[in-house]
Amino acid sequence: MNLGRTWVIALNVFREVIRDRVLYLIAFYALGLVAATQLLPRVAANTEDKIFLDLGIAAIGILGLLIAVFIGTNLVSKEIEKRTVSVMIAKPISRAEFIVGKHWGLTAVLAVLVLAMLAIFIGVMTYAKIPFPAVSLLIAAGFQLLELSLITAVAILFSVFTSSVLSMLLTLAIYFVGHLSRDLLTLGNLAKDPVFQQVTQVLYLVLPDLSRLNWKNQAVYGMALMPSPLELLSHAAYGLIYTTLLLTIAVLIFSRRQF
Repeated sequence: MNLGRTWVIALNVFREVIRDRVLYLIAFYALGLVAATQLLPRVAANTEDKIFLDLGIAAIGILGLLIAVFIGTNLVSKEIEKRTVSVMIAKPISRAEFIVGKHWGLTAVLAVLVLAMLAIFIGVMTYAKIPFPAVSLLIAAGFQLLELSLITAVAILFSVFTSSVLSMLLTLAIYFVGHLSRDLLTLGNLAKDPVFQQVTQVLYLVLPDLSRLNWKNQAVYGMALMPSPLELLSHAAYGLIYTTLLLTIAVLIFSRRQF
């Protein structure tokens, strides 16, 4: 795989997505935060600071998820439906470069969105004199980006062999199940049926454990609940390895398709 050609594809995706007015989400996020600073003190009883922290971090994840799902599922399927993929792969571009470049480009867009919204979030909290744990907030945002990158890989994987609508539904299903995978494993351990236990264990191994990349509660309540640096590193490695495996499967499936 040629990194130069991959970066060119990624840059084209980045420019295309930015031109689609995705950055208007940043303005929407900022307006929502300002409105929350005015409304929460009126409805919350001395808990508005924690609610604001929780709301701000959750909104970053939700807006990023919308981009990862709705744009990620169209990155490849749109090229297939319009037959422009035949022109792309006819050039000296491998299918691996095509898939990885698409993923890198959208991940770069998500990185810009997360960083911009995080900067606005910190700025609003500083202006409103809301205390916040800066270190755990940065860690949570970094892991949010890893999660969004993984979900983007899921969206691209489904889009290489299904329609855009089905890809969106399947990606959203993986996202929600991924956040419940540990609960599913616990349920299997509590059950007395050995077959059900084996099924839940297999599902836990196959499905992404997105709880490894979710540090929202730690960001809200501070570093007291944060794990050790080694554990954080292992969770980050899990996200990167799982994303790489998803992209590898997507490349293998895409390579077998005829256009």
